[in-house]
Amino acid sequence: MTKDAVGVRLPKAAVAALAVAAGGAIANNYAIQPALAQIASDFRAPLSLVAFVASAAMAGYLVGLALLVPLADRLSPRILIPAQLLALAGVLAVAAVVPGPGTLIGCFLVIGALTTVAAQASAVVGKHSDPARRGARMGAISAGISAGILLSRYVGGLLADGIGWRGALLAFAVFVAATALTAFPLLPPGKESSRGGYLASLRALPGLLRAHPRLRRATAAGMLWFFAFNLVWVGLALRLAGPPYQLSPAAIGLYSLAGVLGLVVTRAAGRLSDRFGSRAVMTAGLTVAACAALALTVTLGHPVATAAALAFFDAGCFAAQVANQTDIVAIDPTRSGSLNATYLTLYYAAGAIGTAAAGTVVTVGWPAIALLAAGAVATAALLAARTSRSR
Repeated sequence: MTKDAVGVRLPKAAVAALAVAAGGAIANNYAIQPALAQIASDFRAPLSLVAFVASAAMAGYLVGLALLVPLADRLSPRILIPAQLLALAGVLAVAAVVPGPGTLIGCFLVIGALTTVAAQASAVVGKHSDPARRGARMGAISAGISAGILLSRYVGGLLADGIGWRGALLAFAVFVAATALTAFPLLPPGKESSRGGYLASLRALPGLLRAHPRLRRATAAGMLWFFAFNLVWVGLALRLAGPPYQLSPAAIGLYSLAGVLGLVVTRAAGRLSDRFGSRAVMTAGLTVAACAALALTVTLGHPVATAAALAFFDAGCFAAQVANQTDIVAIDPTRSGSLNATYLTLYYAAGAIGTAAAGTVVTVGWPAIALLAAGAVATAALLAARTSRSR
């Protein structure tokens, strides 16, 4: 990395702009989900086909993590972040006028890839922050991402009801474009590191795991708790939709508001990581999450208790994620994009496995879901604690 790139520290306004941009970008992976039935009706297509829109966004996101996030190590933040946001806005606008479901699915594959600007924002902030404040600033980005995910379905549903799904996509396109223009003058223009060609950088990603034991441990822990996170939330939706609860999708969706506690925790987790070390915060967060998962084995028939357990489960996982990403960037801030790409690609792959496993495990019973999740999170906590002692 050049001297200019190393020496530049982001102002608070830039961090705030990136937090909003990251949340607004990643929200597009989820905001369309409440309108899938509306889209199916508009196209006169089966809902089973239109449902692939949501799957395409997730698939695109995984591709973007591997192919686009490493660009944070090669391109100027002032070029990379606004350009990818503007590209996202453009594809959202195209998606708003497509004539059929096939084209819409293709658009959302690209949209999913471009929403990885959220992960790029985290890498940029980690790279251009004072080490003593890196955790707090990365926590701000994580809070923005969490808010975007948490509010996306609610806002998307409101917009779809009010102006239709096409209007909702246009509204999101305008918002994303506005964040690009806001962030542009605040980001550093310095040229980033160039370690060989782009393809060489991609081929080097698996080598990062071999070269850095710290990255291997962090990735293994992250995969364990994100597997558990998706297992719990998907399993919960499946279980509450069946007898004897038979809740509506709207009622099931209310449980997602438990994630509000996680928004508060992400900021605090970043500051605590700076003060006490990321591994200590990660161990504490995962211990709380494991205990909450155990509590879920007996709370399902009590909505308030279930919501409370989910709140602590989310908060523990969110705190661990902030601390873990802070620790990963600290391995080599000049390669924060490549390190994040390696970690997050495997992280989300584990989440996809948890999502797929939920449908099978829930047939055994809800306690099996909660116990499996508790075991996975507890294993991650032990791994974090062991890493802390070894260091």
